[in-house]
Amino acid sequence: MDHFTADDGARIAYLDEGAGLPLLCLPGLTRTHGDFRYLMPHLDLATTRVIRMDYRGRGGSDWTGAESYTASREGRDAIQLLDHLGLDKAAILGTSRGGLIGMLLAATAKERLLGLALNDVGPVLEEKGLSAIDGYIGRRPAAKTHAEAAAAMERTLTGFTDLPEGRWMEEAELHYRAGQDGLELTYDPALRDSFLAAFKGGTTPAWALFDAAEGLPLALLRGENSDLLSQETADEMCRRRPDMFYGAVPGRAHIPFLDEPHALAVLNDWMEAMR
Repeated sequence: MDHFTADDGARIAYLDEGAGLPLLCLPGLTRTHGDFRYLMPHLDLATTRVIRMDYRGRGGSDWTGAESYTASREGRDAIQLLDHLGLDKAAILGTSRGGLIGMLLAATAKERLLGLALNDVGPVLEEKGLSAIDGYIGRRPAAKTHAEAAAAMERTLTGFTDLPEGRWMEEAELHYRAGQDGLELTYDPALRDSFLAAFKGGTTPAWALFDAAEGLPLALLRGENSDLLSQETADEMCRRRPDMFYGAVPGRAHIPFLDEPHALAVLNDWMEAMR
């Protein structure tokens, strides 16, 4: 991986592959550039420049403390990455947390965006989904091996069906490191403190951030069994943006893996709109 230095001295890790349409991929809250590994084989790197970033405190980036693990700081890091690469604009594909950052950038740095795709996230976050995140964020898994973690995922994540063979093992290996006494997190456990601070007192709908993407090519994916993005919210997003590319991904909860046929069809149409 490569690194650049943000304006506060933090070293931020990223991968930069391909040529053509710049696509900045922003991962989920506790996740890394690996969120997009399943999508990569379906992208033409002769026509798409794929930039995958690890937020501060995750993956290969510096741990900088709970107070810095905010969507606004991570959004500034994303813009500074574009600056570092000499890119005036990029399309943003945001998974969960990454989609929230993308909407924030549409409101604060719209001139840097070519378009925005949201993977299973919107301006209203469901309490059930947030509670599920609260149950694991910042805590090492009980599983001691990747095989045990994969088995636990398969047993508990019942909203996912018809997965490719070995997918849960791939996920376990992506999101946990093998340590001397069991599995370890791939991110700073202090991220839990930031999460709890952000959602203390509940959430406020952020329709103004979604509406800020007006005029940009917009796409939305929703796992049909998602507990974070409701069908009601997705329907309202479609009503507000009837030109939005939209797809419900069957057999997926939070989040779709992005290699599903429904997801790929939406993303391909969205990217073609920007070429």
